[in-house]
Amino acid sequence: MKFTDSPVIDLKIRDKTLSLQQDNGSMHVGTSVWPCSLVLAKFVDRWAPPAAAATNNNPYSALLDFHGTRRRRGIELGAGCGAAGMAFHLLGLTDLVLTDIAPVMLALKHNLKRNKQTLGKMLKTSVLYWNNRDQIGALVAAGAPFDLVVAADVVYIEESVGHLVAAMEALVADDGAVLLGYQVRSPEADKLFWEMAREVFDIEKVPHGDLHPEYAYEETDVYIFRKKKT
Repeated sequence: MKFTDSPVIDLKIRDKTLSLQQDNGSMHVGTSVWPCSLVLAKFVDRWAPPAAAATNNNPYSALLDFHGTRRRRGIELGAGCGAAGMAFHLLGLTDLVLTDIAPVMLALKHNLKRNKQTLGKMLKTSVLYWNNRDQIGALVAAGAPFDLVVAADVVYIEESVGHLVAAMEALVADDGAVLLGYQVRSPEADKLFWEMAREVFDIEKVPHGDLHPEYAYEETDVYIFRKKKT
């Protein structure tokens, strides 16, 4: 893949700026920066409490407080160029692994290296196919299930929906949450995804007014999934 002539997107997160280089000529959708990843990143940028900040008027403080006494683990599914994952890291979710399929890893690692100085380190990555139970098991075995599963613009192929929902269920802790940036890409995949997701998760749609005002695209939403209590 060639990145030299690819368009660059700058994403400001607090006092830092991420520089995301795309390869729009690639056959893999993960080498482009999709709107949902930006919307999700800026939603968290708006609400994640700074260290030692008062959180009285913040409805998302418990979900997005990454500076508490308990270290929290996160994973991003379908990380692509890494926009959302890098934003979460800058906001304090430092125990984080970014995952995608093998052909997208070059683009992901390229952008992580490009932003290494801003991030302060090279973030962890792992190849993950949602239907590969061994890969999922290895990620869980490396520690407890994840407190936060992050995903953006990952529902676009009907055949992958079941594997995606199963991966989310397997990776998120019982008291954890899935944060999903979402836009309808395929009516068939959309219908199946929500049918399957509602069987496993209690789902909360973030009010549009809570999105970052400069990143509140009409067709894009953020959802919070929590496992149903058995």
